[in-house]
Amino acid sequence: MGFGVAAQFMDQGLSSQALPGLNKPMLVTDIETALEPFGLRSLGAFHPALDEPVPGAGDLAATTVVLVGGAGPDMWRVFSAETRDEREPNPLDAWSRRTLGQIAGKLGGRALFPFDGPPYLPFQAWAMRARSLHRSPIGPLIDPEFGLWLGYRGALVIPEKIEIAPIIPVPSPCLACPDRPCLTACPVGAFAKGSYDVPACIGHLETPSGQQCFEKACLARRACPVGAGHGHGPDQAMFHVKHFFAAHQK
Repeated sequence: MGFGVAAQFMDQGLSSQALPGLNKPMLVTDIETALEPFGLRSLGAFHPALDEPVPGAGDLAATTVVLVGGAGPDMWRVFSAETRDEREPNPLDAWSRRTLGQIAGKLGGRALFPFDGPPYLPFQAWAMRARSLHRSPIGPLIDPEFGLWLGYRGALVIPEKIEIAPIIPVPSPCLACPDRPCLTACPVGAFAKGSYDVPACIGHLETPSGQQCFEKACLARRACPVGAGHGHGPDQAMFHVKHFFAAHQK
């Protein structure tokens, strides 16, 4: 099972980039160039404190941590065009592991993943150190540009200190949203009590009326007006909800 054209592009693109071992410091743009053929993007980075252990990094000097993921259809277009083994519990997780594992190896670093666990790595805490994000009323982090549609696929731990731009704090977009439609859009009120009622959500998906959630993705998430243009298309929505549903049938 190969990476196809994207992998060939990655190999060609990285060969001329500033990588460890060359007499040029690595830049964030080098990482972005490596990610771009896969529809992935850098979602911010941070420098751990000198005495701060980074879970999962092992004996690698975790000097820079770069959060990686997708927003909008770009990553989905690349992933869905690849040959994949549908027998894998989650083909997107497997694809992310292979893709970021190769990129991390070429950068002299290590890839970490939010789906490895339990125990799970503190990706939400890392994300808030790397980018101006806020907790949304329904739980997931909200981005002022992409809304609730940021999908974190991993983190690249780099032993080199990469220069990163300072985070410019941005107020939560939820402060300017008095109606908060995300809290009332769920047909079974899974967020009505201030937390996520997973059993109610799964119970609804088991019924014929739950089909619209498979086709449109979470309706509470879809109701948020922020970043609406970056939402999942029907195929991507079906994939994610199907695997979420299957994971909770075990």
